[in-house]
Amino acid sequence: MTAAAVVPERPSIASADFDRAPFVVIWETTQACDLACQHCRALAVPRRDTRELTTIEALRLMDAVRGFGGRPPLFVLTGGDPLKRGDIPVIVEYGCRIGLRVALTPSGTPLMTREILQQLHGTGLARLAVSLDGSTRAIHDGFRGVAGSYDWTVAMLREASRIGLSTQINTTIHRGNLDDLEPLIALMESLGIAMWSVFFIVPTGHGRTDQLITPEQFEEVFHRLYDLSLSAPFDIKTTAAPHYRRVVLQRQVAQRRVAAAAGEPVPALSAGVGFSLTDGIGRARGVTDGVGFVFVSHRGDIYPSGFLPLRAGNVRCDDLATVYRESPLFRTLRDTTRLRGKCGACEYRHVCGGSRARAYAITGDYMESDPYCTHIPAGWSQPHAG
Repeated sequence: MTAAAVVPERPSIASADFDRAPFVVIWETTQACDLACQHCRALAVPRRDTRELTTIEALRLMDAVRGFGGRPPLFVLTGGDPLKRGDIPVIVEYGCRIGLRVALTPSGTPLMTREILQQLHGTGLARLAVSLDGSTRAIHDGFRGVAGSYDWTVAMLREASRIGLSTQINTTIHRGNLDDLEPLIALMESLGIAMWSVFFIVPTGHGRTDQLITPEQFEEVFHRLYDLSLSAPFDIKTTAAPHYRRVVLQRQVAQRRVAAAAGEPVPALSAGVGFSLTDGIGRARGVTDGVGFVFVSHRGDIYPSGFLPLRAGNVRCDDLATVYRESPLFRTLRDTTRLRGKCGACEYRHVCGGSRARAYAITGDYMESDPYCTHIPAGWSQPHAG
């Protein structure tokens, strides 16, 4: 039996919990941003859209998120750049007051001042998540399209750490920074972050296939992330790369075999099962497009994720919980028996499921195989064309 064949029995990716409520709700507060990122999902522009959700509508949205019941979903304010709106402190304060865990993902620009950071921390912001895509100004600023973004980003992270606000770094892996991972890891270890969220490009918005690393390079990065996870002072998660969970399980199975052969205690399998809670944000296994995840656009449109542009409703006229629980799109995404191609035959489909967003962007079918996975399921043979 190979390591690839040992997987838990239907872990949390298809759990009843995720059928009832998401782990995370992302709200795109605005499309406006002063950066010009090469891969921008949001197709950001300098000016705000007059059709954005108003402050009152934002508060109603948070009431709807709180209405899922049980442990509240993590509520993330993203953009564009949320700080292009003047009401973010009010929104954060209200969300925290009604019991949501609120996180914010501002852009690396001068809009984030020391005073605003302190104000947000005082209102109860749970985490500040900031994009950092390289260990140097040249790499980061080149990708983000504005000189100075690197310095503003690092200064923001250091100030947040100084005042005791939990921080997270989001890094988008692309061809231009693949060789910079080790220096970037060294920099992050000095910044006192709680989480490293590693994004893998989905060719939507400004994202392009020529920015993507190869499937084989995906695997190499996954193994580096797993090795790092054993000793890093921060948690690690991936976005748009659920097949990292398969790599984690394969590595853990291999470690179990080595331990058993040496007569040592055999560690338990953990990938794909439950949560590993740390500082109130926690890390969920099995969260992906429409599965424990819902995205609300700046105009209120409801999507399975920001990278899967298939609209299922709008919070101005639809109940968020009803859309998440009952819409055909979300229900299909949570049904792993409806996956096609390699993903449908894969022994890891219940802990991974492949990136539905990348499958849609590249093949036009959101239930097709993720083209950037190298794993060949046991017994799988590629169908012959014609």
